[in-house]
Amino acid sequence: MSSALKIYALFIGSALLMFGGGLQGLLMSVRGAEEQFSLLALGLIGTGWSVGFVTGSITVPMLVKRVGHIRAFSIMAAIGTVTILLNLLWINDVGWIVLRAFSGFCFAGAAMIVESWLNEVADNRSRGTIFSIYVTINMAASTIGQLAMSITGTLGYVPFVVGAISFICAVLPTALTSTPQPRPISSARLDVVLLYKTSPLAVIAAFACGMTNGTFGTLAPVYGFGQKLDASTIAYLFAVTAIVGAVAQTPFGRLSDKIDRRLVIVGLSGFAAFIGLLTVLINPAGGVLMFILFGLYGFGAYPLYAIAVAHANDFAREGEFGRVAGGMLLILGIGLAIGPVIASWAMNAIAPVALFIVTATFHGALAVTAFLRMKVRPVRDTTGRIRFRAMNAEKGISPGTVALDPRAEEVQETPPRQPAPRPAPGTVAETVAEPVADSVAETEIIVPDPIEPVVVVETGGKSADPAPPEAGPAPDKA
Repeated sequence: MSSALKIYALFIGSALLMFGGGLQGLLMSVRGAEEQFSLLALGLIGTGWSVGFVTGSITVPMLVKRVGHIRAFSIMAAIGTVTILLNLLWINDVGWIVLRAFSGFCFAGAAMIVESWLNEVADNRSRGTIFSIYVTINMAASTIGQLAMSITGTLGYVPFVVGAISFICAVLPTALTSTPQPRPISSARLDVVLLYKTSPLAVIAAFACGMTNGTFGTLAPVYGFGQKLDASTIAYLFAVTAIVGAVAQTPFGRLSDKIDRRLVIVGLSGFAAFIGLLTVLINPAGGVLMFILFGLYGFGAYPLYAIAVAHANDFAREGEFGRVAGGMLLILGIGLAIGPVIASWAMNAIAPVALFIVTATFHGALAVTAFLRMKVRPVRDTTGRIRFRAMNAEKGISPGTVALDPRAEEVQETPPRQPAPRPAPGTVAETVAEPVADSVAETEIIVPDPIEPVVVVETGGKSADPAPPEAGPAPDKA
């Protein structure tokens, strides 16, 4: 019973955290546009969050090892609360860029601590259920936080105070617990080299998802503001996008478990690129058409990252899930940081709708790359795959999410290798490895003249001569 209560308490804490994060993220973009911040400054606000999030993912585990989970979580929540209140007191573009980096840092740390606590409670039987509930709660709470802006508005102090209240209330589940603290958080294993060796397509997909999701999440609200939409309409617009994108993950993920995942990536990224170009051509000024286009964009774009993670791990070896997923996080974070800067330049140089030119470009490049990779590498047998799991690819993934993911505990069959070439006829010696005692030694099999076949086996520096043949002299020892 105590374990169940602790899980529900942590779910509530995570929901409050994501509610505040969803509200704050949308609020910064819309309120910044209302304050007439430059497009470059608005893009850098999104970049600051991503840089802070990646930095927190790497450094927070060291803080937890020093002061413990409860104190570290309290520090994160306190700094996050102060930061959003400073956004209200210090309305300045440079100040918001710096403060947004602190928000990303604190959000990463708080999420990792909650996830490590859930990971401590979960066992192999319940891990999949806990992970699914956790991801669903995060997506729902973030969407509700965005919808809250339709009630609070963007002017005045109310939205900032509501966000601060949600951040500080997220401390309560961990502060009130009487159970021992979980094991220390593992440091992020960000192995990009291993990721590229495992799947070059995964590197490109993670970067493309970061570029497009960072661009859309940061600057699409600015585009809506430029189209004369009020705060309430922008909030509903993003809620529709998030809901449709979340619903699309499961069917396409299950489909990718049955067919070549790259084919699904080609279809979804090509569809997202088409919707982006269609939005550029139509440039809707609001109404039902804009809701349809944004919903269709989420339908194509949001499932991509989770499918790319699954594809990367189809070719990973046993025990490499954490390192491969960690590399995906780093590449995703780089894209999230760069995308808003490039898109803000394009919007300033062309028109606000140019942000969809950026998303369409990278989605199109991903579709072409996935199609070409299908010609180079054979499809992974479905019997040896790790199953797809839905996840939020915009701002809700941390190394703690990777550790909680049940795929980190699943055993995967080793991908088939190309058979080693057989020695050419007439080859004298061949070296193979086979276990001797408790170690692996090198065994040399020497094949002399076939008229007088003799095999001499050397193991660990000692030789064992076979009995001499009945006819002919025994050959010299090798």
